[in-house]
Amino acid sequence: MNKPILKNEPVATSAAEFFARSRARLGFDVPPGLYDPNIIPASGDPGTDKMLEIIAREQPVRPAAVLIAVVDRPEPTVLLTQRSANLNDHAGQIAFPGGKIDAMDASPLDAALREAEEEVGLSRGFVEPIGYLDLYGTGFGFRILPTVAKVRPGFELTINHSEVDDAFEVPLSFLMNPANHQLHSKEFRGMERFYYAMPFAERYIWGATAGMLRVLYERIYSS
Repeated sequence: MNKPILKNEPVATSAAEFFARSRARLGFDVPPGLYDPNIIPASGDPGTDKMLEIIAREQPVRPAAVLIAVVDRPEPTVLLTQRSANLNDHAGQIAFPGGKIDAMDASPLDAALREAEEEVGLSRGFVEPIGYLDLYGTGFGFRILPTVAKVRPGFELTINHSEVDDAFEVPLSFLMNPANHQLHSKEFRGMERFYYAMPFAERYIWGATAGMLRVLYERIYSS
């Protein structure tokens, strides 16, 4: 299956409007489901949610944090990474900067900022956190809390090639256009699960990353 989810017109994605809407709709309350093993976070797809329930019975669903870094350019962009091909998990996939929340992290926000510094060298001095998006469950056993942030241009990145092969920016207007939100499907343990994909040029943005971008669109522009 490979088709747009909605036929909506593209939304206006000026930097000022996006950041104003984000500040009005997001905050820093940490959802209980980030740490409570009895709460299974949702993904928005019944098949994936069922898969996560199965995984949660087999192993802990691990808390993680990512940074949705929206760069405040005349045409705003989102900073994404391509994970190293040598990693054990999600090798070569497109992702947000982020990872597991460590015991030393003061908050999910702190974990997201730390990971962005470690992976791509994004200095915290350029980052203005706005708030948490909805908790997102993945079929690989993670409960992810994304932090939406405004990033001031002028930063210089230093890629940690043990974790990331590349970092790049995609126009926010492309990612927030529902005509670019494709729905794909695959089978897992006899169940069909659906996931989003947002191919951009030679980059294949899909799975949890595309799913969180879809949640961002729904939270900021559809609610």
